[in-house]
Amino acid sequence: MSHASRIAGVVIGVAVVCVLLALYIGIYLTAAPGAASAIQTPAGPHLYLATVPQAEPGDAHPTWVSYYAVSPTSTDWRHDTTYVLPANTVVTVTVYEYDTQTGLRNNFIGAVQGTVGGTIDLNGKPVSYIDPDTASHIFAIPQLGLNVPLEGPGSNAHNLCAQAPCSLSNAHETITFRFRTPGKGLYRWQCFVPCALGFINGVGGPMATVGYMDGYIKVV
Repeated sequence: MSHASRIAGVVIGVAVVCVLLALYIGIYLTAAPGAASAIQTPAGPHLYLATVPQAEPGDAHPTWVSYYAVSPTSTDWRHDTTYVLPANTVVTVTVYEYDTQTGLRNNFIGAVQGTVGGTIDLNGKPVSYIDPDTASHIFAIPQLGLNVPLEGPGSNAHNLCAQAPCSLSNAHETITFRFRTPGKGLYRWQCFVPCALGFINGVGGPMATVGYMDGYIKVV
């Protein structure tokens, strides 16, 4: 092969690599996960969420435990874990907890922290702490000092939901709390209960993936 041919081959190879890198970066930057906004009500913004033991059948990881954004009646389900909330505002959050009890490895996170009044409403009853053995998940925003333990239905409950989407007729616990959002910014939220079935020590997989057991609070 001549010197000119070798140079041409190198140039073509570099050009192909550059094109592939440009495509990869373009896809990565534009493939942002979806976002759900709080619903505006006369009492202020209200965000409705749900947790399930398994995502929808057509999901990329249908066996992964996950959070969803839902409608007030839990009939419209969106697999989004980025939530858009107004800045410097008291926001109400309702979580329909369909996943069964996992239990906590650290009893400290069984205590409610960072909510208005220091409590949550568990099926209409105000509580500041839940039995660690009854916890299913956690909704925590460490940057804001927010920690909300989510009690789940017992494994022997009637009519458990096995996979999203679920119905309010399925066994579930309803947790409602309020917290004040900070100034504009992007804040990470996460579940700290090791609930990733099939992964070592229950971590990894959905526990470490935005779109399942963690995501972002986008304050605007």
